[in-house]
Amino acid sequence: MAQAQLDLTANVPKPHHEQERRWQDYFGFSHDHKVIGIQYLVTAFFFYLVGGALATAVRTELATPDPDFVSPELYNSLFTVHGTVMIFLWIVPAGAGLANYLIPLMIGAKDMAFPRLNAVAFWLIPPGGTLLLASFLFEAPKAGWTSYPPLSILSGQVGEEIWILSVLLLGTSSILGGLNFAVTIFKMRIPTMGLNDMPLLCWAMIATSALILLSTPVLAAALILLSFDLLAGTSFFNPTGGGDPVVYQHLFWFYSHPAVYIMVLPFFGVISDVLPVHARKPIFGYQAIAYSSLAISFLGLIVWAHHMFTSGTPGWLRMFFMITTMIIAVPTGIKVFGWLATIWGGKLRLNSAMLFAMGFISTFVMGGVTGIMVASVPFDIHVHDTYFIVAHFHYVLFGGAVFGVFAAIYHWFPKMTGRMMNEPWGIVHFVLTFVGTNMTFMPMHALGLQGMPRRVAMYDPQFTTLNQVCTVGSYILAVSTIPFLINAAWSWFKGPKAPDNPWEALTLEWMTSSPPPIENFLVTPVLKTGPYDYGSRKTLAIRQRLKQMTGSRPKEVGVPLSEAKSSTVFTDDRSTTVVEPEKDIK
Repeated sequence: MAQAQLDLTANVPKPHHEQERRWQDYFGFSHDHKVIGIQYLVTAFFFYLVGGALATAVRTELATPDPDFVSPELYNSLFTVHGTVMIFLWIVPAGAGLANYLIPLMIGAKDMAFPRLNAVAFWLIPPGGTLLLASFLFEAPKAGWTSYPPLSILSGQVGEEIWILSVLLLGTSSILGGLNFAVTIFKMRIPTMGLNDMPLLCWAMIATSALILLSTPVLAAALILLSFDLLAGTSFFNPTGGGDPVVYQHLFWFYSHPAVYIMVLPFFGVISDVLPVHARKPIFGYQAIAYSSLAISFLGLIVWAHHMFTSGTPGWLRMFFMITTMIIAVPTGIKVFGWLATIWGGKLRLNSAMLFAMGFISTFVMGGVTGIMVASVPFDIHVHDTYFIVAHFHYVLFGGAVFGVFAAIYHWFPKMTGRMMNEPWGIVHFVLTFVGTNMTFMPMHALGLQGMPRRVAMYDPQFTTLNQVCTVGSYILAVSTIPFLINAAWSWFKGPKAPDNPWEALTLEWMTSSPPPIENFLVTPVLKTGPYDYGSRKTLAIRQRLKQMTGSRPKEVGVPLSEAKSSTVFTDDRSTTVVEPEKDIK
């Protein structure tokens, strides 16, 4: 009888929150948003290493004026695949991975709105990336990541078709992900969380999703038409048959300029979340930062032609796009001023997450200032297709995305793994990354102003010294990944165990265990404070009052909704607190 009872007990499935996640789960088709988020991040880091290796090969070739490391044809393929990998397989999936892991936790949801669609979106990435890298076995694309016709039509049909198919797979993944994020944020928030109670990463993902859904289908259409030109002999963009290659440029940049913001906006949200926690201050200008994301999203859709000032664009149209491009600096500047005001006077914790967040601001501002310069028609014509442009977009994308990724990893690693990362190794990682970034990309401004063209394997010997400085900087960047990889791997398995909320943060993801259970929260959480009310008298009073009346520690916020409704202490209105009227708070 006892044995029968034991067997019956064994057959009863455990509740979700008591089930343990196995390491095999991370290699299979899971619809848990946290597993998918980790899958995104690990896959993105793999391609970051691949893209970085390709960049190091490009810089090694450019250490001398002559093509003595690889052939010019292979050089063209190296920078083409490098650009494609870094954009479509590193930065965009890394942002999607962080959002996948964090958004449901931040809004108190059990999962994404469409869990299976979420898994499908991720599983489109490995075949897309594998296909692109496998092109080196047949015929690698060599027309650059823009794939402008007629160059792309003349440079090799097989390589270009592989590139097009790969980008279509990755673009489809991006569209599915964007749709899922938007529906999740609007429909899955806990009842007590209004739009203005959300963490700023949620606002950033709303803006990102809007851009993805509006612009990515246009790129898909352009690539399908280009594919017809390659395979079916049509002449949409082929000038020999009456096509217009400039039309392709319009379609391509209608997606690819907003793509800059698709890549950077999630990390604007990351920085907005990391800075207040480690500065121990409320974010300065919450609504201004939140709405500026929407403004960037809107303006990002009407500035694409500033990439085409030298493509025969009429003068009046140049003026329009010059002005709109410069205006986009306003919402971006609002964010930067908000971040600086948040840091100003704060009790800064100069740990790895904070250092990468501040490194993000400095490098992104550098890219933003040069962005204003290239928005100006006369200056853009002068530096068009020179290394000044390469320096500008690497400061924006490398500074704006890579520093953001690492700030996020150091900040949320304890939540994802239940382990703390090693701080000294993290600081070594930051110093090498910061030095390597500036040493690699800063001299490129001078190279561009002196007239060195980009996408060339051979150059005038007068540019040798600056190119060698860039190459040494790229080696430092390559070395900088070693302490991070060692730190991440060692900390994941052997690092000290992390408490549920090691940073004493106020957003909901820190109010569950580390790592979170399968459905995130054992009970529906209720907000006690705003997401960034650090050190405010109101929050301190709320926490003290809650502690006195409930006997719980202030950091425990997982209050059942049913309890909140029946209690005289809690309410479930849409304010940022659930305490009785503010007049009671001294």
